[in-house]
Amino acid sequence: QVQLVESGGGLVQPGGSLRLSCAASGSIFNIYHMGWYRQSPGKQRELVAVTLGTDGGSTNYTDSVKGRFTISRDNAKNTVYLQMNSLKPEDTAVYYCNTAGFDEFLRPVEVWGQGTLVTVSS
Repeated sequence: QVQLVESGGGLVQPGGSLRLSCAASGSIFNIYHMGWYRQSPGKQRELVAVTLGTDGGSTNYTDSVKGRFTISRDNAKNTVYLQMNSLKPEDTAVYYCNTAGFDEFLRPVEVWGQGTLVTVSS
């Protein structure tokens, strides 16, 4: 069974920074998608940033975080990071990690993390 363990959320003042981490454990290989989504109260879950490809060499960001957030991936550790700078109150949300790959029988696997709360407030 594959698990995602997220960490790094919390309370930060506007303009501050946080770094989220998400580590995948268990039987998952050839990860081709690993990234972060977020959901605010009353809103749909949206993509924040994602690494694509088995090497994580391609990235994609939602427009509202471009230039402020940076996603990176450590393939040896099956871990993805989200460095969030210049945080704004509208970044307040529960952030969810998501990954997709294959198990040892080459069956597709997709897993969501439990979510970590990021609150940007003075």
